[in-house]
Amino acid sequence: MKNKKIIYWSVVVALAGFLFGFDTVVISGADKQLQTLWNSSDLFHGLVVMSSALWGTVLGAVFGALPTNKLGRKNTLILIGVLFFLSAVGTAFANSPIIFSIFRFLGGLGIGASTIAAPTYVSEIAPAKDRGKLVALYQFNIVFGILIAFLSNYLLQDIGENSWRWMLGVQAAPALIYTLLVLGIPESPRYIFDYKKDAVRAKEILLLVNTPDEAELELEAMSNEKVKEKVDESIFMKKYRKPLMLAFFIALFNQFSGINAFLYYAPRIFELAGLEKSASFFSSIGIGMVNLIFTLVGISLIDKYGRKTLMYLGSVGYIVSLALVTMAFYFEWKGMAVPLFFFLFIASHAVGQGSVIWVFISELFPNKLRAAGTAFGTSVHWVLAALIPSFIPFLFKQIGATTVFSIFCLMMVWQLLWVFFQMPETKGRTLEELSESLAAESSITQNSNKKVENEFI
Repeated sequence: MKNKKIIYWSVVVALAGFLFGFDTVVISGADKQLQTLWNSSDLFHGLVVMSSALWGTVLGAVFGALPTNKLGRKNTLILIGVLFFLSAVGTAFANSPIIFSIFRFLGGLGIGASTIAAPTYVSEIAPAKDRGKLVALYQFNIVFGILIAFLSNYLLQDIGENSWRWMLGVQAAPALIYTLLVLGIPESPRYIFDYKKDAVRAKEILLLVNTPDEAELELEAMSNEKVKEKVDESIFMKKYRKPLMLAFFIALFNQFSGINAFLYYAPRIFELAGLEKSASFFSSIGIGMVNLIFTLVGISLIDKYGRKTLMYLGSVGYIVSLALVTMAFYFEWKGMAVPLFFFLFIASHAVGQGSVIWVFISELFPNKLRAAGTAFGTSVHWVLAALIPSFIPFLFKQIGATTVFSIFCLMMVWQLLWVFFQMPETKGRTLEELSESLAAESSITQNSNKKVENEFI
């Protein structure tokens, strides 16, 4: 029964991921229709209309730690639901590209904040042995939202000249349901202990999902970490250099795979590869299905084989699939070749980066700095997620799809080397144990560098 409570809370919070995935991809169905409606240039359409949500996501990610720490994990999750609801209703009724972009921007704020608050909340309530799969439920819901968005776009594409309004407006229903469900979950016990300084209430919540002995051990671990904290600590201190760089690079590589660029422009890319409009929309549904299936595979493996193993699998799959896509555009292979190669690309992403990124970033920092550390990693992720898709229509026209996808492929070779030489394994270790060991590694590296400098002098 107690485990069922943790699963239920995790699923409810992970529904923020469903709204994230739906909101991210639903715009792909309205892409060309909106550009025609408002007669936008490629650059204006990419930077303003298509990427306004991404710029909101950047802001939500950069500043999302503030409400997550000040208002609490739970209240921030409620606020996220409200932002998604307003975005859905506002974009559905927008009559100009500027108004449309403002409401898309609000949805982006919800996405950015959710990438901090949701993984932080679940990582703080989940037992170490199940933390990977429970936090990865957020990613599962992202890809489920992506699939439903592709399916919804396919079903609504031919209902008339205002089909794009229906595509964007239907998100209001799941946003409302999610907000109501979040009202019923408790606050994170680690947040209550660290920020509200209420050990009694924290223990009451821990007892809902732990035996008395387990709850006592968790409180003791939190207390021990609290004793070692300094009042003015920040993630930019030298002792946190290692986790900071790990968060930076996993986020950087995630976007330089080209994943968001592809999801935003899937129908356009398929049309470039020679598919007709209807076939390109249908192939997008196939992308969503592959993403969902292989995300389930990744979630089932993440606590058994670890984060690093999944990143190896994903990196190799990225390199092979992106090389094939590059060749397909270079040799002008038509028909289903490009969609099939992208299915392999999506499967590689789902098993690797897709399953790992939010889990890994949420594990790297101590309790007091977890929201700030997660905000840093997600900010890097979303700045790149805003920049790269913004220029895709322009880059396709100026340098061609072949060059764009070859760059993504080379970046994944670099990711494979980073996983081998730098990425630690985090499975099965408590959050407090992880933060202590990573801080110690930063100190060892710092001392080694000083020794080398002294010897050189």
